[in-house]
Order: sequence, then structure tokens, then C-alpha cells
Amino acid sequence: MLSHTETMVRIVQEANEFQSSIVLKYNNKFIDAKSLLGLYTTMSDSEEYELHVNGTDAAEATKAMVQVFEKYGLRVKVAAS
Repeated sequence: MLSHTETMVRIVQEANEFQSSIVLKYNNKFIDAKSLLGLYTTMSDSEEYELHVNGTDAAEATKAMVQVFEKYGLRVKVAAS
């Protein structure tokens, strides 16, 4: 099992594969999924995050991000566009 930090690094790496803006909403805060510091200071294994993706490759980015969250046992729901 990966550590919490390693999981966040994998999420950031995946997010940075895409040009789209990838933002997580959690507890009325918006977190850039491409920012390790942003994720590190706010992520928790027990919470659900709302995924907001906007850009030219949004469909592919959304699918990949949902998969990476599920792979590491994190709960995420895709925001309505």
C-alpha cells in the first residue's frame, strides 16, 4: 500500500498529463490537482471530493482522474458541467 504522500504524488503526476484545469472541491475549498502542496494540506482518505475538469482534453482527463482516485481508494464524484 502506498503512503498518503505517494498517493498524492501519483494524483499530481496524472493531473499534469493533461492540459485541462483539474480542480477538486472539498469542504468549500478548491484545490488544484496539479499542486502537490495544495493536495498535501487538504486531502484526507475519509472524505469525498468533487472533481471539476475544464479544457480541451476534459473528457480524457476526467476519466483518468476518476480511475486514479479509485485505484488509491479515494472517493470522488464528477461535478456536473
